Amino acid sequence: MASQGASSGGSPIQIPSRLPLLLTPEAVLLPGSTMRASVDSPRNMQLVRSRLLKGTSLKSTIIGVIPDTLDPASDQDPLPPLHRIGTAALAVQVVGSNWPKPHYTLLITGLCRFQILQLAKEKPYPVADVEQLDRLEQFTNKSKAEEELGELSEQFYKYSVQLVEMLDMSVPAVAKLRRLLDNLPREALPDILTSIIRTSNQEKLQILDTVGLEERFKMTIPLLVRQIEGLKLLQKTRKPKQDDDKRVVAIRPIRRIAHIAEDEEEDEDHDDVIVLEKKIRASSMPEQALKVCIKEVKRLKKMPQSMPEYALTRNYLELMVELPWSKSTRDRLDIRAARILLDNDHYAMEKLKKRVLEYLAVRQLKNNLKGPILCFVGPPGVGKTSVGRSVAKTLGREFHRIALGGVCDQSDIRGHRRTYVGSMPGRIINGLKTVGVNNPVFLLDEVDKLGKSLQGDPAAALLEVLDPEQNHSFTDHYLNVAFDLSQVLFIATANTMATIPPALLDRMEIIQVPGYTQEEKMEIAHRHLIPKQLEQHGLTPQQIQIPPEATLAIITRYTREAGVRSLDRKFGAVCRAVAVKVAEGQHKEAKPDRSEATEGEECKEHVAEDAKPEAISETADLALPPEMPILIDFHALKDILGPPMYELEVSERLNQPGVAIGLAWTPLGGEIMFVEASRMDGEGQLTLTGQLGDIMKESAHLAISWLRSNAKKYQLTNASGSFDLLDNTDIHLHFPAGAVTKDGPSAGVTIVTCLASLFSGRLVRSDAAMTGEITLRGLVLPVGGIKDKVLAAHRAGLKRIIIPQRNEKDLEEIAANVRQDLDFVMTGCLDDVLNAAFEGGFSAKTRLEHFNSKL
Repeated sequence: MASQGASSGGSPIQIPSRLPLLLTPEAVLLPGSTMRASVDSPRNMQLVRSRLLKGTSLKSTIIGVIPDTLDPASDQDPLPPLHRIGTAALAVQVVGSNWPKPHYTLLITGLCRFQILQLAKEKPYPVADVEQLDRLEQFTNKSKAEEELGELSEQFYKYSVQLVEMLDMSVPAVAKLRRLLDNLPREALPDILTSIIRTSNQEKLQILDTVGLEERFKMTIPLLVRQIEGLKLLQKTRKPKQDDDKRVVAIRPIRRIAHIAEDEEEDEDHDDVIVLEKKIRASSMPEQALKVCIKEVKRLKKMPQSMPEYALTRNYLELMVELPWSKSTRDRLDIRAARILLDNDHYAMEKLKKRVLEYLAVRQLKNNLKGPILCFVGPPGVGKTSVGRSVAKTLGREFHRIALGGVCDQSDIRGHRRTYVGSMPGRIINGLKTVGVNNPVFLLDEVDKLGKSLQGDPAAALLEVLDPEQNHSFTDHYLNVAFDLSQVLFIATANTMATIPPALLDRMEIIQVPGYTQEEKMEIAHRHLIPKQLEQHGLTPQQIQIPPEATLAIITRYTREAGVRSLDRKFGAVCRAVAVKVAEGQHKEAKPDRSEATEGEECKEHVAEDAKPEAISETADLALPPEMPILIDFHALKDILGPPMYELEVSERLNQPGVAIGLAWTPLGGEIMFVEASRMDGEGQLTLTGQLGDIMKESAHLAISWLRSNAKKYQLTNASGSFDLLDNTDIHLHFPAGAVTKDGPSAGVTIVTCLASLFSGRLVRSDAAMTGEITLRGLVLPVGGIKDKVLAAHRAGLKRIIIPQRNEKDLEEIAANVRQDLDFVMTGCLDDVLNAAFEGGFSAKTRLEHFNSKL
């Protein structure tokens, strides 16, 4: 049968008698409907390339679509059995793509049914002789099917109208579908309506296989009724809405493949937006933030879900709802209970506890007190972070820790603007969302280790956060509205103030957290560290005992630190070694029980073990269970931890001139520092070694200049007896350890004492240490870090501490028991320093001779 055009008299249109076949394994194309089909199998791809893309006539765009048939993955494989009935279709559009693999997407419209008579060829794509089963007529002319079918077609028509009128007729797509029902031939309606309503592929296949029109009507009517009942049920369960809030089923009558029930998902999304709007109105956010949120909700309602901005706007609104604009926790203001809780959690730290209790006392008197901004500065391991957690527990507030070490992007603090892909709020707003209240305790850890990069300076971004006069209206770039941070208690921690920008340091209340003394470490070890390690290793006090003597040995000879981290690790090593012994003992005791020995043999073994306790202890047989509890003494420490790592250096007396002991401050706490000097024949040069900074080098030049100018007064001469100390003499000053960088002015008095010892030939007291800055006139100026330096001298076993007169006020911070053990000498000039550093004084004799010569 040749293809013919439609005549004016309405004669039927014929499809070609031979059609290329497109095999679709899943989708079913019905006459009158449109669908997209993805093509990636060999034969189907060849059909598109050879027929659709190269053809130029209308006939070349007509293909046969065979449902329920899979095209083999290789063109060498034989064709599977083809479905008997197919749909002649018109290829409207072909789109090709190479990602993720080469394929084509076809837009095809069904014309009519056909029956395969004979397969003409299989390669390169299947072609078959077909017989047309449906009539194709111009839609402007009505067929005689209405008269022939009578009541059946009328019943189907009524159900179709009822279904469409259940939808919102104000939508153009629904109105167009309603007009199509009146204009299309009744015989075309079953196929078109089946493709629109929700039906399975199997049901569509049954409709396709039903060639008889009457049978097709009978099979389609139940499907229509089912869809109508589903819509009625949906409308009953749905809440009544205003007319302007109605959502319409997204059906596409032109393509005729969308399903009415797809409205359920869209409607759920719309309901979520309405719920979100209710949450926004119910939240007690400020008026400015509420206006912004309402505006964004209105935009969200008009925005298609496929737009990328839809998800971004929705995430923004959900964050705004979750933020605790007015939700807060009530502070526990019982000062006595707070003091007990702080004392139980942390030993010492009196200044810090006092500040927390002061805050609680003021909160009792004034409810709307702004949160203080504290900065704990001290060496590592002294408990700055853990005490922040204890402060939160004492106040009954939520706790959130923000680690700032290495942060070099201001967006980490202020957030990203929403114009960027992947934008998110900063750590401050994220922390508030996490804790769910607007008055938590925020711990800004390691604030002295902030970086700086091309992305901005996070320390500058923190200025707004940590300023009590500004943080009531902190504006995150992501939120773009002000948030009140004035009720947040900010606690920053740092090891040193040197790297904190001055503007940021000015906004915080500095609380020094010094290192612990030996006595404090002993208390901390037995109150907190040892019980914690026993619990972590599954041991009990009945299995291990660590006496105070062993603890003191670990503190003095195996650790040298301001905090207690290394001490905690050493206790962990001791517990692990004991756990091995306990586990081996249990294993040896349990071994006879698992054997097949008789009870009598077991008893003999236990009697034998009990009868020889002395022999066991003498031979120290590791295979036998140890006696409980295991006592840790110095010998056990040496076996477990190895030989002592630190010896008391000062125990070696200063047995030659030119050696003095100074005191230094480091971020890890105070340390003692030996200064060594030697002289040799030369050209009057001063050599300095030990990785010294510029300030320390200047102190050395000051010291040698002062000694040269006062050489006659103190009777100091070089090797040749000259009062010019650098005449044919070179001086070498060394500061161990050479690998550690040193700088600062406080070594001035130590260098003077060391050189005075060198040129006088007298020994410096071996129990004396000193610190202080010097001037060219011989004055001693105050220095910092006195408490840490004094604690370091106390740890090292020194007895006499020489400090500047103006640092006497700093001694009040030192514990009374430490002050009692030490002899403090206050000095205002270098004369006092030298008199205190040398046994019997240094300048008494020279002063007497000076007066005699005057007289």
